[in-house]
Amino acid sequence: MLIEKTIKARTLIIWTWFNIVWLLAFSGAVAALYAFELIKFEIPWLPVSVIATAVAFYVGFKNSQAYDRMWEARKIWGGIVNDSRSWGMMVDGYVSNQFAEDKLSDEELQQIKTRLMYRHVAWLYAHRSQLLIPTSWEHVSQGKRTGKVAKYYQDTFGIGLVADEATKVNLESFLPKDEHERLINFKNTATQIINEQSRDIQELRERGLIDDFRHVEMVKVLRGFYALQGKNERIKKFPLPRQYANMSRIFVFILVALLPFSMMPALQAMGEWAFWLSIPVTALVGWIYVMMESIGDYTENPFQGMANDIPMLSLCRIIEIDLREMLGETDLPPNVEAKKGILM
Repeated sequence: MLIEKTIKARTLIIWTWFNIVWLLAFSGAVAALYAFELIKFEIPWLPVSVIATAVAFYVGFKNSQAYDRMWEARKIWGGIVNDSRSWGMMVDGYVSNQFAEDKLSDEELQQIKTRLMYRHVAWLYAHRSQLLIPTSWEHVSQGKRTGKVAKYYQDTFGIGLVADEATKVNLESFLPKDEHERLINFKNTATQIINEQSRDIQELRERGLIDDFRHVEMVKVLRGFYALQGKNERIKKFPLPRQYANMSRIFVFILVALLPFSMMPALQAMGEWAFWLSIPVTALVGWIYVMMESIGDYTENPFQGMANDIPMLSLCRIIEIDLREMLGETDLPPNVEAKKGILM
């Protein structure tokens, strides 16, 4: 997640230099053709302006839908934060000897609470890891330059910024060894961790460490975690419909291809000095449309390990700290800090 108010010019150039270069090269080539009178025709501005208006509406629609996907993902993770705190509160307040015939010591009760809260932290990190697995339509899965650029963005402006912190997150630290070995082999480890929580609180109910009402309330929270996990998986596994995503790119490049043949004759008619002006002006107009399309293209997938991602590691760490403080722990990990103006 980008957290700085403005984007530095250097960063903007790094992200867009390729588009700047090819747009200037294309505009310069067309300008040279007109300058040496190798071509003399021009496209009237009216049809080009109609196409430009239509493309702007179409790209705007795509960007709106892409933003909706990102904002929905952020709201889902906000729900995970809130429900996780509720889970910690319930574990801390509900698990007790109040209804038990065989009383447990305070140390034994604390071990149960720690197990339930630590298992939830394991679910958080397992869910995050599963959401970062690339799908076939994400940029890093594409071939040639697109995939290489996406990998560079991930390493330089994405998950690469928190690689050291992420490697410290080991599910073995939050799950018993035998449980970890059993759950890690499932296709959807996060789902099975929640199911393990359900089995655990059922056993607590049988032992009288929680009553029926408390058991029902805790199951409701677990069911809520499943709902939130499913919503994230829906965004991850169902892309913005390709007919919208792909046609938007095609329309933009059609506009960019037509633009010089309309703008340059008009600009160059102003005088010889306008020859040099027509190149950057045409490239600038094309760059604006290309960037509009690119912003939507990279925003539609909020779980692909890049700068525009939902800051999942930071949110997981916040929840981990909250739950461990509920357990009375003081040796806590630090919050995830932003790097290069990006919070992951």
